[in-house]
Amino acid sequence: MKNEPAIPTASNVAAGHLLEASLARKCWPCGCFHDALRSLDTSLPESGWPVVLSDAIRGGTEKLTERRYDCLGCEVCYPALALNALSEEGGAVSLEPCPTDLPKAQEGWPPLPGDYRVLRYQAPVAVCTLSDVRLFETLSKSVETGLSIIGTLHTENLGIERIITNVLGNPHIRFLIVCGADSRQSVGHLPGQSLVSLMSAGLDEKGKINGALGKRPILKNIGRDAVEHFRNVITLLDMQGVENQDEILARIRECTTRNPGRSDPFPSLPTIEVLTGDLPARMVPDPAGYFVVYPDPARKKLVVEHYQNNGRLNKVITGMDPAEIATTAIKYRLVSRLDHAAYLGQELARAEASLFSGSRYVQDRAPESLFTSSNGTGACQCVETCTES
Repeated sequence: MKNEPAIPTASNVAAGHLLEASLARKCWPCGCFHDALRSLDTSLPESGWPVVLSDAIRGGTEKLTERRYDCLGCEVCYPALALNALSEEGGAVSLEPCPTDLPKAQEGWPPLPGDYRVLRYQAPVAVCTLSDVRLFETLSKSVETGLSIIGTLHTENLGIERIITNVLGNPHIRFLIVCGADSRQSVGHLPGQSLVSLMSAGLDEKGKINGALGKRPILKNIGRDAVEHFRNVITLLDMQGVENQDEILARIRECTTRNPGRSDPFPSLPTIEVLTGDLPARMVPDPAGYFVVYPDPARKKLVVEHYQNNGRLNKVITGMDPAEIATTAIKYRLVSRLDHAAYLGQELARAEASLFSGSRYVQDRAPESLFTSSNGTGACQCVETCTES
């Protein structure tokens, strides 16, 4: 009987890939090689790595030079292949593939939408840049294998609730770095200070964050059990005010090397139904009448004409911003249906943008034909504002 060839063990496969990296000069200063060897060092089992892998690790470490780049985006990344080989066989190492690969979506995570960017589901670090959008954009382009998700934070209640829910939705996340400038200090929201206080002192009996200085640091949409689980499984690194990218990336790497592994998942996160928006086949006319919206560039104002459904001009409202006009329309009961109120708000926002940008404004007609009167007499059917009477 012919002998079947032996299947290489994961250690042999990983050792082979590390040898390839050791022979490639471009790998020596590359963050992929540096991070892979560091991960293998920190994940050393009690019995030690097999000799073939241990020798490959030592040989690779001797080849390392000063780190000059995080990743070159090579078509074949030998360090990543080495780690993957060990992970797939159930070893202690579990990292994502080469960071230049497109991130794979994890269905259902994050559970809530927000101002964030998902990078790697299985990575252990989340980063919050508070109100610093520039820092958010810069770090979002990072190829750090330990960075899972990055986002901003602007409020000390709903924003913090969203962070807790989305982070708890991924048991791989074990660290949260808070960096950048805290937002809207003049108004008093202070979400960064409130988040740090939550981690150190928790909630009082009324759901208020102990020690928080924000204007209204009360969590109403998430239970105390979820907050305590978050405090137990997440380590927060307070880097408020730090905007130096290299310093923040260094902390991400530090967290990655001491990753304790995935936590026990929180069992009862709230399920929020996410609905897909759609338009009705036909919008029902508002008995109160309809609106014609247009910007007045000469006076830098918004103008809204309200017509009865028989086509008679009823009121004219002028204002500097959409809120003034919408409030006045409600005050005088010029709108009675929510769908028409939403339409008015949409058109006022578009007209305001046109007013300040100088771009041409053309009013959208409602789905059923915006200016059709109740008695069948059609008012102007133009989608542009005109003077037809």
